Amino acid sequence: MRAVLDSSFFFADYSAEGELYTTSSVIDEIRDVASRCRLERRLAEGLEVRIAQPHLRESVLSGASRTGDASRLSPTDIDVLAVALELGASVYTDDFSLENVAHTLAVPVISLRERMAQPIRWKFRCSGCGRYARIEGECPICGAAVKRKRK
Repeated sequence: MRAVLDSSFFFADYSAEGELYTTSSVIDEIRDVASRCRLERRLAEGLEVRIAQPHLRESVLSGASRTGDASRLSPTDIDVLAVALELGASVYTDDFSLENVAHTLAVPVISLRERMAQPIRWKFRCSGCGRYARIEGECPICGAAVKRKRK
């Protein structure tokens, strides 16, 4: 089995077998000593580091826009999903937004938590005038905050 490891995989001592991959941006996020040791051990065991292809990053952002999670994904999350798309691999993570977008992109997720996240659709509504918007931020009508709500 092929799997791409998110940063959260290295924060505790999880097990995984098969062809394991990660991204250079995940490596940049691993700073504490214990997580760095886990990363180094996996690298010595054959963990392969990949760089996400730009056109696949765009596909991930498109999927994140459909679910309303675009503002919640970090560049590292986008890279992890792009590499999983490229390789046809599963993703090890505990990030709800990453899992939500993965469901949309038909990328299998192996949750590091005890329960899997359910796919969520979001809507954006102005807290002032109540109008709906496409993204979070400032309402173009009244200037109040547009907030994310569950559909």
